[in-house]
Amino acid sequence: MTRQQARAVFQALYHCWGPQHWWPGETPFEVMVGAILTQNTSWTNVERAIGNLKALGVLEAGAILALSEASLAEALRPSGYFNVKAARLRAFCRWYLEQGGFGVLRRLDTPTLRERLFSVHGIGPETADDILLYAFERPVFVVDAYTRRLFGRLGLLPEGLDYESIRAAFEQALGPDTACFNEYHALIVQHGKSVCRPRPRCAECCLSRLCNSANPDTVQGSKQKA
Repeated sequence: MTRQQARAVFQALYHCWGPQHWWPGETPFEVMVGAILTQNTSWTNVERAIGNLKALGVLEAGAILALSEASLAEALRPSGYFNVKAARLRAFCRWYLEQGGFGVLRRLDTPTLRERLFSVHGIGPETADDILLYAFERPVFVVDAYTRRLFGRLGLLPEGLDYESIRAAFEQALGPDTACFNEYHALIVQHGKSVCRPRPRCAECCLSRLCNSANPDTVQGSKQKA
């Protein structure tokens, strides 16, 4: 994927959807909580769970740990898998306080911080990169299922690439641009939810002229000429 191709997709998505104002959250800690809770659920459900934490007055690490496991799980019920997510959030909060909180963590370089996030139970590459990009404002590109689907259909990512290879492809194509990465990921999610779905709505797609899947005859013709 070249810089020109990556930028062309970004411009088309931005023109179609406009700025997304991600990540919704009043504090970096709230953004981190949201990144953990959004695993395997919609953002609407996460907002309800975070609203429950706010209503209890416990949206900070120490207060979350002071809650009983049952009370925390009940507060997180709207986010789904609430017992699992309660355990993961508690593990994250313990780690967060042990590390010294945001003020200490923000002084770490990005590779070190990313590696430390991986040590937390339940945090994999996508969640870690959500936290790095949106809470710590680091130039790390977040890869998710929408990214794989969209750029696979566009023909810009070969099948079978692992997470780190895809992340590196975007970062190399775009350069270290935190603001761009922030907006790009949000736009991909919006487009993936609305248009580039499992059953794509190609007739509505702002990227159809660039897309192999939307233009199979063109792609087949190119293969025959080759």
